[in-house]
Amino acid sequence: MTRKDVVQSENTEAKAISADQGRNNFITATKEELAKVVWPSRQQLISESVAVILMVVLVSTVIYFVDQLFGWITKQPFLFG
Repeated sequence: MTRKDVVQSENTEAKAISADQGRNNFITATKEELAKVVWPSRQQLISESVAVILMVVLVSTVIYFVDQLFGWITKQPFLFG
């Protein structure tokens, strides 16, 4: 085995160890960040979900009626022509 082969082998091992350390650091950091999260209570989750769904329904209804209004307005010149 030549000196070049030994150096390449050592570099490959060092990269593998470095990748494992990076992966472990990422997992550790992720667990630490998740421990800091303040999770909502069940009641808070339900009430905020309902609020979001109601707002989506309200906004989509308004958009629908505005679309219908503009559609009606654009057809008016052709009705009297």
